Amino acid sequence: MCDITNGIDKRCNSGQGGNAELYLFNFEPDQFTIVDGEATAVNANLTEVWSFYIKGDGNTLSAPLLVDAKLGSSVCTQTLVAQFNGTSAPKSNQLTMAAQGHAGAVLKDRDGNYHLLGHEVGFNVSTTIEEVTGGARGDFYGYNGTFIGETKILPPKLDAATATAFLALVVANS
Repeated sequence: MCDITNGIDKRCNSGQGGNAELYLFNFEPDQFTIVDGEATAVNANLTEVWSFYIKGDGNTLSAPLLVDAKLGSSVCTQTLVAQFNGTSAPKSNQLTMAAQGHAGAVLKDRDGNYHLLGHEVGFNVSTTIEEVTGGARGDFYGYNGTFIGETKILPPKLDAATATAFLALVVANS
């Protein structure tokens, strides 16, 4: 089960860091079928997804996998930092609900990969939403969100068919 089964080929220097799109949803167990680190299907218990607009370079994902042979444990701590431009009562309300609720997420990076976050239990460690106005006219003005969850594996990637099915569940923002 834990034997290496393949290598990693050389990649052209055409990748681009950063993230392009963030989708949040109300977490329920088993919303995706996961096979060998890939989400291969959206299951029927995921019915609604919301798009949260992110822009700029302050939107990051860090997901270190810590495997401890002595303890026989494997923990991937997924930390998503997202910046939401501007403040308003509706944004404050939605971000408060995301923080106080039980959310899962899909993050699309600038290379077009869809990363499934919190797929086992959602963002189960902590969520912090910080409203900032900045000091100078050119400072960031909006919300900084930090979403932290733990899983046993690195974030699964959605295959093309699953990404298409997932995006069909996005509800129009009002």
